[in-house]
Amino acid sequence: MDSQRLILLLVLTFSLVMLWDGWQRQHQPAATVKTPANQSTGATAPAPAATPTPSSSLSAGSSAVPVASPAQAVAAAAAKAVVETDLYVAEVSSQGGDIVRLELLQHKATSDSSKNFVLLESDAQHTYRAQSGLIGQGLPSHKTVFSLTPGSFSLAEGKDTFELRLEAPANNGVKVTKVMTFRRGSYLIDVAYQIENKGPVALAPNAYFQLERDGTEPPSDTRMVQTFTGAALYTDGDKYKKITFEDIAKEKAKFTPKANNGWIGIVQHYFVSAWLPQGSAEREFFVRKVGDNLYSAGVILPLASIAPNANGGISAPLYAGPQEQGRLKNPDPSNPGFVATGLDLVVDYGWLTMIAAPLFWVLEWFHKLLGNWGWAIIALTVLIKAAFFPLSAASYKSMAKMRMVMPKLTRLKEQYGDDRAKLNQEMMELYKKEKINPLGGCLPIVVQIPVFIALYWVLLGSVEMRHAPWIGWIHDLSVKDPFYILPLIMGATMLIQTKLNPTPPDPIQAKVMMFMPIVFTGMFLFFPAGLVLYWVVNNVLSIAQQWQITRMIEGGKAKTV
Repeated sequence: MDSQRLILLLVLTFSLVMLWDGWQRQHQPAATVKTPANQSTGATAPAPAATPTPSSSLSAGSSAVPVASPAQAVAAAAAKAVVETDLYVAEVSSQGGDIVRLELLQHKATSDSSKNFVLLESDAQHTYRAQSGLIGQGLPSHKTVFSLTPGSFSLAEGKDTFELRLEAPANNGVKVTKVMTFRRGSYLIDVAYQIENKGPVALAPNAYFQLERDGTEPPSDTRMVQTFTGAALYTDGDKYKKITFEDIAKEKAKFTPKANNGWIGIVQHYFVSAWLPQGSAEREFFVRKVGDNLYSAGVILPLASIAPNANGGISAPLYAGPQEQGRLKNPDPSNPGFVATGLDLVVDYGWLTMIAAPLFWVLEWFHKLLGNWGWAIIALTVLIKAAFFPLSAASYKSMAKMRMVMPKLTRLKEQYGDDRAKLNQEMMELYKKEKINPLGGCLPIVVQIPVFIALYWVLLGSVEMRHAPWIGWIHDLSVKDPFYILPLIMGATMLIQTKLNPTPPDPIQAKVMMFMPIVFTGMFLFFPAGLVLYWVVNNVLSIAQQWQITRMIEGGKAKTV
């Protein structure tokens, strides 16, 4: 097989890989599953009156967590408090103390860049909220109406935290206060319960922390692939697991529910919300369908027994924000002991993570140096090109020599065209005599394909690239070029490279190779602008290197003639 055929094979393989990956993601089964009336819709949870008695333990399971209908949970008449920090605006409902809306101030909406992105939301179009409660007779759940001071609040000057306190109705001498702590410069929200037991018997309650979301895909820019939206959890035993809403609806989610570590959350493109319990107490994770196209994912934590006239409490931090690598690896820089192992895995780089992760690290370093992601991509491209310079040089030398012997190959084909075996033998002899590796010209393509795909996932999965401008008309490197200028430039550079390559002796192969720039241009029209920028810069550098090497070799040959 000669180099031209191998190039065609590599191009076809790459195209099939991208198309297959895109087809798989685009054709994931729909999350909404209609369940017959006589069929279970998931975990069957009793009403509040049927919740476990105070002697219940963690083994009560997720079935002890009360289930509220969407109409109950929205509770439009409930009082609300709005808390603003430097990163977000959170809206807390008196019903359950749910976080029913979370607007991120440093990230713009997908469809309207004049508005901020809203992660958590509870309205007629979309349901996504953070809930919590206690499991035990008469204890408050996310269906309980708390008393709170309504209004708008913000971090005071010089203060790094703000506490919002909600009081539950007292029951049998038990007073419960829900305390939510909002922080400056952090997407962590601490949710705690303070319990005063002035009743006659000891309490041994459990606490649950859950996220409730509909299965609707978030608005997305035009892309070739469909990104994951669903539940995710991490434990030291199971490692990182993604759970689709369809599996939740069909009760087919597979994971180890009990562990003494780990977290659970809901993931969508660029953003994540997750409960991150600290400590090593045993916990129970659960996922279930709670309504028509409505799902919950959460964790149940045990509280130590609270004797009469004693106090107790429990807390769990909630991370709700962008999938920024630095924040995911260390959500609480002020606390060196904070544990969020595996949270950074929500950034999905596909099956080439081993290449994509270091690529992003280098790209981020260049961004810190240059202050612009577009220039960082160009710098990364130059670095990659420099790293593979010796390999590329050897390849271009081989291709330049192939150009020199093309007339001889053409004569051999004319002479032995009817004898394929003899033709191949004579061609091998010619390659050996001229010290040419016929496959040498394919090495740069072989090397570039995994780097290209890995960088594609970096640009697709990194929220840092979202709405990141470069120059002029490129306002977002994570989506396609709005005027298709970069893809057209890329196509022109591919055409120039085709002209520099040796012309195949087979006329059909020659026509196919000339047609490839058009095919690739059509594909790149819909690729992220940052990826096309990488390919354009790479092609320009390759053209310069190949032209110089070809000129040197052809000039040297001319002198020896």
